[in-house]
Amino acid sequence: MGGSLSSNDAKVRDQERGEMLADYWPLISLVGGSALAAWAIADGFASVDMRTFMHAYMGVFLLVFALLKIFNLNGFQDGFVMYDLLAKRVRAYGYVYPFIELALAIMYLNFMAPEFTYWATVGVFSFGAIGVVIALRQGLDINCPCMGSVLSVPLSTVTLTEDIGMLVMALLLLFV
Repeated sequence: MGGSLSSNDAKVRDQERGEMLADYWPLISLVGGSALAAWAIADGFASVDMRTFMHAYMGVFLLVFALLKIFNLNGFQDGFVMYDLLAKRVRAYGYVYPFIELALAIMYLNFMAPEFTYWATVGVFSFGAIGVVIALRQGLDINCPCMGSVLSVPLSTVTLTEDIGMLVMALLLLFV
C-alpha cells in the first residue's frame, strides 16, 4: 500500500464494526471535551446564552477536528477522497479542507463575519453530508477521516450526525 490508500482499498463494512459504544469513545471524548470547553468560554462572558455557547462549541469542535486532520494531512486526504464528492474529483481539496475547518473555528471563536461564517458552514457540511450518505449506502468500511488518521472511528451514521449537527447549529444561528 505504501501509505497511500485508493478508493479500491475501501471494503464492505464488517457487520460488527461500529456496533459497540467503545468504537466511538474517542469521538465521544472529543465532543464532550468540546462542550465543556464551550461552556467555560461562554461562562467567561458573565452569563451563558445559547448563541455564545453555540459559537464557542462550534469553534472548539472545529478547531480540535481541524487539528486532528492537520497532524497527518496525507492520511486525512487518503481517507477523505474515498467518500467526499469534491475530493474525489479535485484531490487537492482533501489538503485544503482541514484549513477551511480551522478558518471556520477561528471565525466562530472570534464572532467574525457571523452571517458569512454560518452560510459557509451550511455549504461545507451540507456537501459533506451528501458524500457520507452515499458512502454509507454503499456500505463502505473505512475509518472516518473526520478524526484525521490519528484516531480510528468507523465512518457511520455518527459521522453523518456530526455533519448534520454542524449544519443545524449554523442554521439556528442564522435564523433564530
